[in-house]
Amino acid sequence: MKVLLVNGSPHENGCTYTALTEVANELNNEGIETEIFWIENKPIGGCIACLRCSEIGKCVFDDVVNSFAEKMKEADGFVFGTPVHYAGATGNMTSFMDRVFYSTARSGHSDYYMFKPAAMVVSARRAGTTATYDQLNKYFGINQMPIISSRYWNMVHGYTPEDVRKDEEGMQTMRILGRNMAYYLKCIEAGKEKGIELPKKEQTTYTNFIR
Repeated sequence: MKVLLVNGSPHENGCTYTALTEVANELNNEGIETEIFWIENKPIGGCIACLRCSEIGKCVFDDVVNSFAEKMKEADGFVFGTPVHYAGATGNMTSFMDRVFYSTARSGHSDYYMFKPAAMVVSARRAGTTATYDQLNKYFGINQMPIISSRYWNMVHGYTPEDVRKDEEGMQTMRILGRNMAYYLKCIEAGKEKGIELPKKEQTTYTNFIR
């Protein structure tokens, strides 16, 4: 089993990475393989709703979004992490999430993530964490992905990685998150061994509010 952890910070080894590493270490202790995927700090454009993904099977902009989508196929679970910028996720992370989920769904690859557990990790110096946490959990809720929680909202506080490591409650929250993710993945594996099938898929029904 493997969990992909996404670092949505412009700093490869900053506070968000520190939090994700704590989660990854606990997953490793539980026998789960991990990989931390950095979205890098080059500008990531947002979705332009061109719908070309439904024709070519991937986002028309061939960048880090498509690289990650390829990795999604082999992952069993996900942890997405972002620092807080103005009480929300970073601009790059928001564009990344929009395009990853939209392009895979539109191109018929919702199986890359559907029914796979996911969690959100947020890092901030001080405030804006809960708003950001709410923002990005919505991607999982709309895509039939079980949301994994911890003993507190999945957040750490600090201005530097050293600060984050001193956030004892935050670090504990990350460790518990890793164990909870591992437990859920093991339950899924046990279910497969007993022949328990995934929920039945339905064709999406769209209802417009204006007639």
